[in-house]
Amino acid sequence: MSILYDDAQQSIANESRRVLEARVSKDELLPLLESTGQYHEGFWNTAKEQGWTALAMPEEYDGLALGLVELGLIAYQAGRTLSGAPFLTSSFGAAKAIELYGTDAQRSKWLPGLASGETIGAVAIASGANALPQRPQTSFVNAQIDGIATGVSGGLAADIAIILVQGPNGPALAVADLAGVERQPIESFDNSRCVANLHFKATPAEILVDGQGARDAALHILALQAVITAHEQTGGAESLMETAREYAITRRAFGQVIGAFQSVKHRIAELYALVELARANCIHAASQQGAEDFITAAAAARLSATEAYDTAARDCIQIHGGIGVTWEAGLHLHMRRARSLAIEQGNSLFWEDILVDSLIGEAA
Repeated sequence: MSILYDDAQQSIANESRRVLEARVSKDELLPLLESTGQYHEGFWNTAKEQGWTALAMPEEYDGLALGLVELGLIAYQAGRTLSGAPFLTSSFGAAKAIELYGTDAQRSKWLPGLASGETIGAVAIASGANALPQRPQTSFVNAQIDGIATGVSGGLAADIAIILVQGPNGPALAVADLAGVERQPIESFDNSRCVANLHFKATPAEILVDGQGARDAALHILALQAVITAHEQTGGAESLMETAREYAITRRAFGQVIGAFQSVKHRIAELYALVELARANCIHAASQQGAEDFITAAAAARLSATEAYDTAARDCIQIHGGIGVTWEAGLHLHMRRARSLAIEQGNSLFWEDILVDSLIGEAA
């Protein structure tokens, strides 16, 4: 695929940006930092109203049958405006797991609700800092789950979850209704992510895939989510780069704009390069869905986007000087989001290992 979007895709990008910039504001996001379990309902209502929740779903289950490229465009604009809810990614991951590995009955049961956004999905694969554990902390026996799924993004608000469990035949992916499941809130840098530990006690569940294919399936779902997250990170990095540039050409010191100083202009130029590299990797990864090297492409996108967003968050605050660390400036919203997204879907060390293993395999 070209690293340029076609006219229809560009229209999706432009319209989603227009809508989000009109409906998401810093003043609505700041209070979420001080409350646990709350998310920006305006953003999620907009996502449902605009049909973004159905974008990558099959038509037979009320979806729009578009793909990862188009959903990535929405995530990119969500990253620019600091969307205050994680469900665009988590519900997509849950829906793809059911679509790819579930039965017709499971698809009919869950996908229409996920497509409309009335059902919120979460994905609980990680075990602590381990994004893809060899032996999960949750067990599946007699169609029931017991154990704890830790640090689940969106877990406080989700209606269903895809869980990596230890089944009779080894690891397995299961889907469970979260009604009645105890949720332990986790306060974080970015409380709008609604992170929670999920405590399962004889929770009814259904297996999607087990045996040797379960870990491969879990990695595939992580990679799909990682590509969406990478788009969100790149959008945030671009917004920060533009904010730093605008400040640098208006703020004056020693008789000239600070953008005239090499230490500032070079830093902004480096941010531009990081953003463009991340953007290209995101487009490539999204276009490779279903291809043999999709996991490798997803790892590259994830790593480049994480570097771009982390660097942009740090450098933008530094370019702004003292005002950059104030509550009113709101730049810390991006810093918090950059740190939160850096560990969702597996941290950089996890994706570096995935990428290196893939490259070693090709070299061999």
